[in-house]
Amino acid sequence: MTSALFSSDGAEVIRRELSPPESGEAVGADATLDDIFEIQKTVSFIKEKAARKVALQFPDDLLVCAVTIARKLEEASGAQTYILGDTSYGSCCVDEVAAEHVGAEVLVHYGPACLSPCRRLPITYVFGHKAVNVDLCAEAFQKRIPQRDSPVMVFSDVVYDHALGELETCLAASYPRAVFCKLSWLEQAPPAGEVYKFGRTFSPDLSLWPDGYSFFYVGGEGATLSNLLLTWPRCAFFSFNPVTNEARREGVHVNRALMKRYYLIEKARDARVVGILVGTLGVSDYLSALSHLKNVIHRAGKKSYLLSMGKLNPAKLANFPEVDVFVLVACPENSLLDSSDFYRPVVTPDEMELACNPAREWGGCCITDFRELLPGMGEAG
Repeated sequence: MTSALFSSDGAEVIRRELSPPESGEAVGADATLDDIFEIQKTVSFIKEKAARKVALQFPDDLLVCAVTIARKLEEASGAQTYILGDTSYGSCCVDEVAAEHVGAEVLVHYGPACLSPCRRLPITYVFGHKAVNVDLCAEAFQKRIPQRDSPVMVFSDVVYDHALGELETCLAASYPRAVFCKLSWLEQAPPAGEVYKFGRTFSPDLSLWPDGYSFFYVGGEGATLSNLLLTWPRCAFFSFNPVTNEARREGVHVNRALMKRYYLIEKARDARVVGILVGTLGVSDYLSALSHLKNVIHRAGKKSYLLSMGKLNPAKLANFPEVDVFVLVACPENSLLDSSDFYRPVVTPDEMELACNPAREWGGCCITDFRELLPGMGEAG
C-alpha cells in the first residue's frame, strides 16, 4: 500500500502543472525510469537496512512519477512506501520530521540535494542523472585552463556527479594537480588533510588552499554555484553547462553581491529586535545553532524572537513589523535570500554574528553553513 503525505498547505502545488522528466535529460536517450530513479540501488539499500516502512521524498517536479516509483520499489523490496511531497522547507533538505510522522525506518531523497548532514534516519540519495558530453566538457576545461600544472578544484552539480569519474580519466594525465570532489554527507569532521564543504570532500594542497586554486564547475546557474562563488570570491571560476555545452568565466557580479551582503551586516548591526527564523528541522546541529544565535544576540544587547513558519515569503514576515532584521537558520543552499523581496533584511547566522561580535572582522566572503560557527566545528574550508 502506498500513502501520500503532504506536509504543508500547498494549494499552489496542487494547481501546478507537472510533467515527467524527459528521457533526453537522463543518461542516454533510451534511459528508463528504472535507470533514472536507480530502482535496483534503492531496493538494495532498503533490503540492507531491513526496512519495512520507507519514506520517498520527491520535489514538486518529480511528483508525477512518484506513484509509479513507489509501486516498483514495493514490488521489488516488499516494504511499504510513503510519498512525501511539498516539504515544509527547501526540497533539497531531507524531511526527517515528515518521515518520522509515518514511522519510516529509512528515507530515499529524490532530486537535487544540499547533502547537509542528518542524524535521525538512514538516507540514500537519487539525484536523477542528467546527460553530460564529457568530451566537450574536457575540451572546454582545456581551453579555459591552458596551464597544465595549474591547481584546479573540480566541482559539479549533484545531477552531473556521475560524469566526474570519466572527466577525471580524460584530464588526470594532463592536469596532475586537478582535484575532483566526491559527494559525501559526513556527520563528523573529515580525516586530516581532507576538506568537507557543501556535501563534498576533497584533498587539496593545503599550502595553496584555497586562494591558490582555480575552480571548474560542471552545471548551470543555481544555489550551488552561487555558494561556491561567494565562499571563495578571490579564486578564478569557470563553468561548463551541460545543457547548452557552453563554458564561461564566472564571477562578474560577485563583488556587487558581496557588497550587498556587507550592507546587510551593517543593517543587522543597527537592529534592536531580531527575528530568528527556523529554516530547517533536519540539518544536524540546527538546535545548537539556534541556541548559539540567541546567546550572541542577547550578549549584543538586542532582543530576539524565535519564529518557525515553514516556507518563507514576504507576506509571512510582514506580520512582524516590530522586527528590524531576520536571521535565517537553514541549509547552505537556502541561506542566501534576496532581501529586496522582503519588508526587512534577511541575513545568515554568520552575518548576524559579525554584526553582534566586534571582535570578528568580515573576511570578504560568505559562510553559509551555520555548523561552522558552532564551538568545536571550526571552518571546513
